[in-house]
Amino acid sequence: MTNKLNRESIRDGQVYRMLKEQQHVTNIRPLTDAERAASLSEFFDASPERDVWVFGYGSLIWNPAIHYSEKRTARVWGYHRSFCLQTPLGRGTPENPGLVLALDKGGSCNGMAFKLPAGREKDELSVVWDREMALDSYSAVWVRAMSPDGPVNAVTFVMNRDTERYVGRLPEDRVVEHLATAEGYLGTCAEYLENTVAHMREAGIRDRQLFRLQRLVRARMDAAARS
Repeated sequence: MTNKLNRESIRDGQVYRMLKEQQHVTNIRPLTDAERAASLSEFFDASPERDVWVFGYGSLIWNPAIHYSEKRTARVWGYHRSFCLQTPLGRGTPENPGLVLALDKGGSCNGMAFKLPAGREKDELSVVWDREMALDSYSAVWVRAMSPDGPVNAVTFVMNRDTERYVGRLPEDRVVEHLATAEGYLGTCAEYLENTVAHMREAGIRDRQLFRLQRLVRARMDAAARS
């Protein structure tokens, strides 16, 4: 399947146009270009250090869509990876919404940190911003990510618990059902999960719960195919 969420589609506004076109269906208003630019400037100006990294914990691991000068595995504390964000678009529909990953409060999370090129930090961060901050799903935060070569100053995107699409900690069987059946214009939730797990394994990033969900979703889909 062609990757519809890439640097080009983000830069030329395809993602924003799709969200705008579907606003009458989802009742979700995407932020305007001006609103996103203003929030990015305010956030970037508050960077605690000169070097800027982006911490990815889901699709950013395997589809960062940014230029970077270095990447490292890293861990952040205070948040854990969770399928707690419901999506009626992208990898779901209003009739059968999907679930995607977010960082929710508590615990820790291991993922991948990408260093933005010197002198181009804000420009590259704008690509991530247009992707992750188009809606009210996430809040951007600065975190101290610990890598094998020491701590780095990183931006990451955590769950906005005030959005109506926050579902908290669903029962495991419901998570599996959503992941096994939901599909949208970006593809299936199952594909999203498979890509995330495959690239985490490749990078040596472990997550017992996520790997368990992969096995359960595969089993659910295999059972459906046999019936």
